[in-house]
Amino acid sequence: MEKDKRAGGGAPGPYRAGFAAILGRPNAGKSTLLNALTGSKLAIVASKPQTTRTTIQGVLTTKEAQIVFIDTPGIHKAANFLNKRMMDAVRAAAASPDLALWVVDALAPPRGEDAHALDLLKKTGAPALAVFNKIDALREKPKLLELIARYRAMHDFAAYVPVSARKGDGLEELKREIMARLPEGPPLYPEDYLTDQPERFLAAEILREKILHFTKQEVPHAAAVAIDQWKEEGRLLRIAATIYVERPGQKAIVIGAGGAALKKIGTEARQELERIFERKVFLETLVKVQPGWRDRPEFLPLADWRSVK
Repeated sequence: MEKDKRAGGGAPGPYRAGFAAILGRPNAGKSTLLNALTGSKLAIVASKPQTTRTTIQGVLTTKEAQIVFIDTPGIHKAANFLNKRMMDAVRAAAASPDLALWVVDALAPPRGEDAHALDLLKKTGAPALAVFNKIDALREKPKLLELIARYRAMHDFAAYVPVSARKGDGLEELKREIMARLPEGPPLYPEDYLTDQPERFLAAEILREKILHFTKQEVPHAAAVAIDQWKEEGRLLRIAATIYVERPGQKAIVIGAGGAALKKIGTEARQELERIFERKVFLETLVKVQPGWRDRPEFLPLADWRSVK
């Protein structure tokens, strides 16, 4: 007899399953929300805009429903080939979801680009939830009511849900709102399925996250990571990675005086990978200059885990 794939066995009422696209402007906290909703670190997080460069799928399976979240890059104007590919990924994710989550930074001042970005949401034709994130840091609560009124005037959202993805506030209410709007049907993936991204992708992303955290100036947006070697030896995982930047000055920043910056980046990445993969990790890193890689199609889509020759 086939095992009931619903987490924990059967549940009263019809089972629901579907896709929920996470959309919004850059730096609204979409990736933090994905990680919080799934309970796993699937997407890297940094304070810099456009940290997410491709779509990342995360699956939450409960007794009542299976939600397939699709995290997307922030909606922005494309200035180079990389940005254009990022926006292509957003449009693909927004093509036919069962539900859309429009994530708003509750702390950000109104921008003219907000209404323009909402045009993409309207084209989905799917019901949408307005998710107001970072409310834990919102000191003047009446401003939340003003924000809700502003977005109510711009789009007919199915619900307005304040949350703090960082602290977990409002997430259970958000899950209930999502599940109530998913179509009835069996799970789309096995119960233990969590993401569509391979381990190599996660390893490259973790390394890139540390670069974002430990470097300043123009380096964060000019850095890409490729996994050149992935070798499993029992409880030991050997990873060789290349960090690509666009200019020699950026290379100097990533390496640091006497290699100190690169050592710190590699150590932090290795320690987090060991926690995630639950094994010993040997991480070897190399920094190379590749002028204009963001405008070179052969580097894209560089999902940051593919080898570049």
